[in-house]
Amino acid sequence: MHPPSSHRARTLFLAAVLHAFTHVYQVALLPLYLPIQQDFKLSGVGKATLLVTVLMISYFVPSYPMGALADRVSRKKLLGLGLAINGAGFVGLAFAPNYATALLCVIVAGFGGSFYHPAATAMVARLYPVGTGRALGLVGMGASVGFFLGPIYSGWRAASAGWRAPVLELGLLGIAGAIAFAFLGHEDTAREVRPREDRHILNLFPRPALWAFFIGAALAFSMRDFAGSSMGSLGSLFLQKARGMDIKSTGVALSVIFIGSLISNPLFGGLSDRGRLRWGFVVLIIAAFMVATFPHVPRPAIIPAFMVYGFFFMASFPIVEAALMESVPDAVRGRVFGFFITIGGLCGNLSHWLVGKWVQQLGPSATSVSAYYGLYTFLGCLVLLSTMGLVGLNAIRRREGLSPAGATTTAAAAVAKPSAPPA
Repeated sequence: MHPPSSHRARTLFLAAVLHAFTHVYQVALLPLYLPIQQDFKLSGVGKATLLVTVLMISYFVPSYPMGALADRVSRKKLLGLGLAINGAGFVGLAFAPNYATALLCVIVAGFGGSFYHPAATAMVARLYPVGTGRALGLVGMGASVGFFLGPIYSGWRAASAGWRAPVLELGLLGIAGAIAFAFLGHEDTAREVRPREDRHILNLFPRPALWAFFIGAALAFSMRDFAGSSMGSLGSLFLQKARGMDIKSTGVALSVIFIGSLISNPLFGGLSDRGRLRWGFVVLIIAAFMVATFPHVPRPAIIPAFMVYGFFFMASFPIVEAALMESVPDAVRGRVFGFFITIGGLCGNLSHWLVGKWVQQLGPSATSVSAYYGLYTFLGCLVLLSTMGLVGLNAIRRREGLSPAGATTTAAAAVAKPSAPPA
C-alpha cells in the first residue's frame, strides 16, 4: 500500500530542503581558498583546496555502509542525524586554530553529508516508481539552491567579515535545520511494501558481466564528476588569478553555475522519463563543449557561459540517478547507490586537490589565461567520455529484465496516477 499523495509531496519537499543543505557545505569553501591559505599560513594553495578534497572523500567513503543502513533503518533518522553532523563539522571549522584541526573538522562534515544521498535517492525512487526522473529532478532543485547559495553567501560574507564568519553561520543553520526536520519529517511509510528478502552484497548483481557494467559506469561518471568539481575549484583560482576578480565577484560567478539547474533538473529529468539515453547524451555533450571553451570566452561573458554550462551539466544528475535506480530492484537500491557514488565520488573529487596543485605549479604563468586552455580542454573530454556510463547502466537494466524509462504496466500506472510529483 502506497502512502497518500500529500505524504509523498511533503516528503519530496523535505528531501529537496535537505539536499540544499548537503550541497551548500560542498561548495561554501570554493571562494575561500586564498584567505584560508593566508590565515593558516599554508605553503601553497594546494593545501587549501585539499580541505574540499578531504571533505568529499569523507563524504564518499562511508556511502556503501550508509546505503546498507538506508535499506534497513529509518531514513528520516538517517537524514536528520546526517545534517546535524554536517553542520557541526562546519561550526568546528569556523573555530579551528590550525590546519590540522581544520582537516579534522572537514572530515566530520563530510561524514555527516554521506548520510543523505543513499537514503534520499532510494526513498524517492520507491515513492515515485513512475516519473522517477521528474521526481529526482524536483529534489535536484534543492541541490541547485544549495550550490547557488553556498559560494555567493560565503564570498559575500568573507569579503567583509573574514572566511570564518560564513562557515560558522552556515554550520549553525544546518544544525537548526536538522532540529526542524526532526519535528516536520515523515517516516518512510512506503517501507511497508519492501520485499522481505534482501540480497547479500555479493549478489547485488547476480552475474560478473553486470558487475563489470556497473563498475565501468561508475568510473565513467567519475570523469564527469572530476570535471564538474574542477569547474568549481579551478574556476575559483582561474577567476581570481587569471581574470583578476575579487573574492566577492568570484563567489557570485561560481553561484550562477547552479541557478539554471532550478529549471533544467526537473525539465530534463521529466523528459528523460521518455528516453534516458537520448537526453543524457544531449546534456552531457553540450556541457562538454561549454567546459572546453570556457577559458576562451571574454570576461563579460563569464557569467553567461557558467550559466549555460550549469544548465546542461547539472541536468545530468537526475537523469543518471533515475537510470541507476531503474537498473536494479528496489531491495538493493540504497546499497547500489552507495557503492556507485563511492567509486565515482572518490575518483571524481580528487580534482579539488589536483587542480590546486596544478595551478600552484604554474607559478607566475597562473596569471595568464592561455595557461589554462589545455586543462579545460582535457576536462571537456572527460565529460564527453562519461556518456559511456549511460550505455553501461542501460546494459544492466536490459540484462536484469527491468522495465525501461516510461514503460509501465496498467497496474503501475494506476498506482502512480494519484501520486505524481507536485508541479
